[in-house]
Amino acid sequence: MRLDELGGVPDAALPVAALRDHLRLGTGFGTDSLQDAVLAGHLRAALAMIEGRTGKVLLARRFRLVLEGWRGAEAQALPVAPVSALVEVALVDAGGTRTALPAGGFRLVSDAHRPKLAARSGGLPAVPVAGAAEVLFDAGFGDWAAVPADLKQAVLLLAAEFYEARIDDGTRGPGLPVMVQALIERWRIVRVLGGGEA
Repeated sequence: MRLDELGGVPDAALPVAALRDHLRLGTGFGTDSLQDAVLAGHLRAALAMIEGRTGKVLLARRFRLVLEGWRGAEAQALPVAPVSALVEVALVDAGGTRTALPAGGFRLVSDAHRPKLAARSGGLPAVPVAGAAEVLFDAGFGDWAAVPADLKQAVLLLAAEFYEARIDDGTRGPGLPVMVQALIERWRIVRVLGGGEA
């Protein structure tokens, strides 16, 4: 299994102004935007860590899931949530020929933690020998305004921690700060069966 992020989060979608306010950085000067690149880098790192720990995509974007075989005969769990739309399901044969399958044969089973691609009737189509199945889908809460308040706060706290630790004196321990862990706890899922049909 491989999950590819297509396109990434554009700079304009990052809450740089919110982080600047959170850090209480000075405003009204001609140099207000000098720190923006640094703040954007810390926000990207914080988003990646929070998304990795929770399995939730905060800012909306497109993904491609590549599989050598389905985990279940009738449905395939998607590795991140929330998923807003299935864009395309395709099969790729051993020679690299890609065949998009009819959109009407599949549906999205929405779930806060484990959304699934499911066949509308019967089972999922057989994956070609030495080939793959590709699933294109859109995931994420939306823009920054749509992200739940506790996850927003976790991102800002963690990005602020990165900003404060940019000159590290070696006294900070590894791992997430306790407050960030508390904020994301309800969003975390316990992965069982190695990501199988659970």
